[in-house]
Amino acid sequence: MAEKQRTLKEPVKLSGVGLHTGEKVTLEILPAKEKHGYKFQRVDLEGEPTINADVDLVVATDRGTTLEQNGARVYTTEHVLAALYGCQVDNALIRIDGPEIPILDGSSAIFVEAIEKAGYEEQSAEREYLELDENIAWEDVDKGIEFLAVPDTNYRITVMVDYNSPVLGTQHATMYNLGEFNKEISACRTFVFLRELEFLAKNNLIKGGSLENAIVLVEREDVAQEELDQIAKALGKEDLDIKVDGRGVLNHLKLQFENEPARHKLLDIVGDLALVGKPIRAHILGARPGHSGNVRFAKVLKEYMKSKAKSGPQFDLTKEPLYNINDIEGMLPHRFPFLMVDKIMEIQEESIVGVKNITMNEPIFTGHFPGNPIFPGVLQIEAMAQVGGIFALSKVEDPHLYSTYFMKIDNVKFKQKVIPGDTIVFDLRLLSPMRRGLVNMGGTGYVNGKAVVEAEMLAQVIKDKE
Repeated sequence: MAEKQRTLKEPVKLSGVGLHTGEKVTLEILPAKEKHGYKFQRVDLEGEPTINADVDLVVATDRGTTLEQNGARVYTTEHVLAALYGCQVDNALIRIDGPEIPILDGSSAIFVEAIEKAGYEEQSAEREYLELDENIAWEDVDKGIEFLAVPDTNYRITVMVDYNSPVLGTQHATMYNLGEFNKEISACRTFVFLRELEFLAKNNLIKGGSLENAIVLVEREDVAQEELDQIAKALGKEDLDIKVDGRGVLNHLKLQFENEPARHKLLDIVGDLALVGKPIRAHILGARPGHSGNVRFAKVLKEYMKSKAKSGPQFDLTKEPLYNINDIEGMLPHRFPFLMVDKIMEIQEESIVGVKNITMNEPIFTGHFPGNPIFPGVLQIEAMAQVGGIFALSKVEDPHLYSTYFMKIDNVKFKQKVIPGDTIVFDLRLLSPMRRGLVNMGGTGYVNGKAVVEAEMLAQVIKDKE
């Protein structure tokens, strides 16, 4: 059964400060129409420009993922995107009155809690997944970053982090399916090494950082109090009480999981790969990931998705058909030379795949462009309509007692010519639920994986025989 897209049932509103800008910001996540995806909107700027959550719009990955479009930027997008993706929200508009998403507690947990409280609304459009036909590998040899995507029926992620740090060591984290995100991953906070704090502060970053929204890892045992005071001053927080007692976590902050840093890196991967533009069915393996590597691998996945879309869907025409020509003649009233469907490969709850073989023996070629045989576009539409008729008749008892009548054809496009020797595979899907015998379907005909015809059709199924 095809999964449906979904959005929020009601808006979500949260306030906080940006991790790097330190600016106070109010964020509102609004329901959005189907096929909208994720979009940000800067309501504090003139014209309230929108920014698509698209990996091609990433302009910076230093300590967070920054997007820019229409003259506007939004910083640190990964945690809210991870929350939406982890909650399987397909469509949302994220409105903010500042440049950066609030850091909150340094994880996705507060976003997830608010989204779950708002609830979900199912939409009519089907959820379209990025599914793999092959392994996809990518690496940055100089930085030791490795990614591998393997075909899988679930969205699974395995992460290894290794910073050559005596306090962190080598850590692993795994999410076996997206259903584990909210409970096992979303609450894991961002982290930073103590040695990085002063550098980040001097480079105008982490103005909104605190010991409440980040784990600070301490690698040395001989950190002087004077050094800690200098870091606090650089952060603009001279009154901050910082204590170190040996190697470990600053101020003895309790970790929620022993491998919380690795789990947070997994969280970042979920948020950054949300920029691919489709939910993913694959096992993602990442070694020493970071925002830069995540984004570069997301671009690799998007290029794969685009190349796959160009080649069109692949259909296995060698398998046993669901209906052969004898079955079809038992359902449709059409006969030679006007029966345009040779076999039906599959019927799902809201879709059907049918096949029409084009041969030189068809009588239409006697008079249609002799010497240059082209299968007429109107007959391609008729063949598509007959496939749709079979879908409609498969939903009633005694289909031979019914007839299917055209009522409307819209958005017809012919993309390339069809000639003898071609096999057209028609893939049709319901555009709206069947009611009172009315069937509204959209379809595409493919030859060798390339679309040759598209159309939307409305027909009515009427019982007119006894």
